[in-house]
Amino acid sequence: MRRIGVHVRSLRTPIIREGDDVARIVVDTLMSSLREDGYELRDRDVLAITESLVARAQGNYVTLDQVEKALKAQFPVAEIGVVFPILSRNRFFLILKAIARAFSRVYLLLSYPYDEVGNPIMDMEQMDEAGINPGTDYLTEEDYRRLLGNGFKHPFTGIDYVELYKTAAVNDNIVIGFANDPAAILRFTRDVLAADIHSRERTKRLLRKAGARLVHSLDEICTAPVDGSGYHPQFGLLGSNFAAEEKLKLFPRDGQAFVEEVQERIRMLTGKNVEVMIYGDGAFKDPVAKIWELADPVVAPAYTSGLSGTPNEVKLKYLADSELSGLPQSEIEEAMKKRIREKKTTLVGQMEAQGTTPRRLTDLLGSLADLSSGSGDKGTPVVLIQGYFDDYSVDDSAGNLASVVQKAI
Repeated sequence: MRRIGVHVRSLRTPIIREGDDVARIVVDTLMSSLREDGYELRDRDVLAITESLVARAQGNYVTLDQVEKALKAQFPVAEIGVVFPILSRNRFFLILKAIARAFSRVYLLLSYPYDEVGNPIMDMEQMDEAGINPGTDYLTEEDYRRLLGNGFKHPFTGIDYVELYKTAAVNDNIVIGFANDPAAILRFTRDVLAADIHSRERTKRLLRKAGARLVHSLDEICTAPVDGSGYHPQFGLLGSNFAAEEKLKLFPRDGQAFVEEVQERIRMLTGKNVEVMIYGDGAFKDPVAKIWELADPVVAPAYTSGLSGTPNEVKLKYLADSELSGLPQSEIEEAMKKRIREKKTTLVGQMEAQGTTPRRLTDLLGSLADLSSGSGDKGTPVVLIQGYFDDYSVDDSAGNLASVVQKAI
């Protein structure tokens, strides 16, 4: 029996610059690692590449001046409402600076006691003690300070985000309020930018129903080039990230062509069918701060066809504790393998599949890659995941470990 199941290797690449052939660099990195680190490639291994690597090579950037121009094109008005942004220096602060430059007055509505992905803006117990009802109450910034003290600092970053967001203002033109009904913004303006990520379609629908006039979301800003800028036709500013003081990096474009090119290059060199994906934020929740880390619109903006769908698995511990529990030790292993080989196309609703939540493969694999590569100074933006599609019935004797160390390497 093969003793190792899923095996994850994070791979170091050269520093990628704008204009680099990132597909070639990724494949060269993999081939060098195979040769130098002495392991083997298999069919259905997964190669995951972080989105920032691809976007940087593409030069997919926008300046704040270009964002300002794109905002004015969508909102030819003097004042604007902005609802439900996440609390983030890297994700929203620069966008807010561009918004403040584009309009004479910005009414910024923050959800509470936390934002869409769980970043807290106030202490929940303090909120309860103050008698605040988050379902109905609108708070001004003055209410916020008076009822909840001089400020609340994020438990991880130590930042007072209300104070930070006020510093994005031009001539003190940002007015901050707090509510969980997006229609609360309409007391100030009927022209609204929905700045939330995963709930943006609902937010826009509620705003229009409540009488808003111009309503757009961040995925509708910078969907085409502005004075030669980068852009993203599907996600616009969603998935953008701090690049420099006056510049944002956008989500990579043309991702499908990229992953298929990498897959084909690997196939030509090794004969192996490796699945390839681009990943951004993982879809996991921090157990301490309760923050859902998915600030990107999706975990995987592009992936090869073999990564579509959800896992089809049986729950081994259920079988071991119930149906197969009476078998002698000498027989249970083969009986387990037989049951796996005979599993149906779908096991949804059957007890033997309970606990194997049908999450999308790309969400699971992208989260694994994100946790493995890190976002700091590890220098490993490419992750090779092996054995993910194996199960207990698979062993090396079935030919799953054919070497790729070929003469061409």
